[in-house]
Amino acid sequence: MNAPIDSLEPRAADAWRRLPPLWDADEDEVLVCCQRRQETDDVATFVFRAQRPVLFRFVPGQFITLELEIDGETVNRCYTISSAPTRPDTLSITVKRVPGGKVSNWLHDRLQPGMSLRVLGPAGEFCADLHPAAKYLFLSGGSGVTPLMSMSRSTHDRGEDSDIVFVHSARTPRDIIFRRELGVLAASRPGFRTAFVCERRGDEADWAAPTGYLDLPLLARIAPDFAEREIFCCGPEPYMAAVRALLAEAGFDMRRYHEESFNFAVADEADAPVEVPAGEAAEGHAVEFAQSGVTVRCAPGQSLLEAARAAGLRMPSSCAKGVCGTCKSRLVSGQVDMKHGGGIRQREIDQGLILPCCSTPLTDLIVDR
Repeated sequence: MNAPIDSLEPRAADAWRRLPPLWDADEDEVLVCCQRRQETDDVATFVFRAQRPVLFRFVPGQFITLELEIDGETVNRCYTISSAPTRPDTLSITVKRVPGGKVSNWLHDRLQPGMSLRVLGPAGEFCADLHPAAKYLFLSGGSGVTPLMSMSRSTHDRGEDSDIVFVHSARTPRDIIFRRELGVLAASRPGFRTAFVCERRGDEADWAAPTGYLDLPLLARIAPDFAEREIFCCGPEPYMAAVRALLAEAGFDMRRYHEESFNFAVADEADAPVEVPAGEAAEGHAVEFAQSGVTVRCAPGQSLLEAARAAGLRMPSSCAKGVCGTCKSRLVSGQVDMKHGGGIRQREIDQGLILPCCSTPLTDLIVDR
């Protein structure tokens, strides 16, 4: 049993009292980049600390939202935390440079140790700890390795010899993120096994692992008991779609399948809004998007984001659940019912900001979009 602080020797008690507090993103929203590591040619890890000493607390697999000023515009982007909560003094994200990507290129080109930025979060429920199981299968493609790496690092630090098969897909062996560290984890924990699948050998002519793409026969060779495992999957949408297809072909119980992804594209076919019955089209409330000069009719139960997309407006969003803050907008007039999941601070609400993805009108509105 731990002794009460007051019963400790005075210097020890004083040391306990000076332990850093837990991180509160509402209070410590500005983080300072303290280290940058190049993982592969186009992937870098950025390590952060708070402006004052704090202990970061989150669930492995959760993400944070960066609030950046780029070319005079406020841009929000979600990035999964790649570090483990078992090492709470710093927090890291691992970012792949995306050709033409506004934020990823800014981070790679501009963010250096000593620079600071604003952060919202953490949020998300993509975590093995929330789904206890005897055996796990982690499937990742490209930078989708990050949440699964946080989970793997956490189980290792906690001394848990969990039965985990970690299968990572990459373009070439040179593009395998955390390749060396994954090897160390596998060597130190008998229950942790890794497998890599590369599209091609690249400049490693002696590469002996599978090349090509993950398919059902290959998965069955790597993890013959995959049907008995809780599966966590993260990567580009085409990769996850292929994984879902092969699991469906195998008759896998998809109730034990979990995935995480972020889509920062504006309205397209994949973001088609819920259709509004013709009888309801004339009901609801008028919503004027001031910057666009467009007024739409938001039907009962329809979110502002859905109404905007139904009208063809290009509004950025990601989670569509009120947790990432990507669609944050200013409400000029009117009232909404907003059921958010932590993607906006109370003081921002007090300043008139809303999240259109989880807001429905209570009156006619004017939105600064």
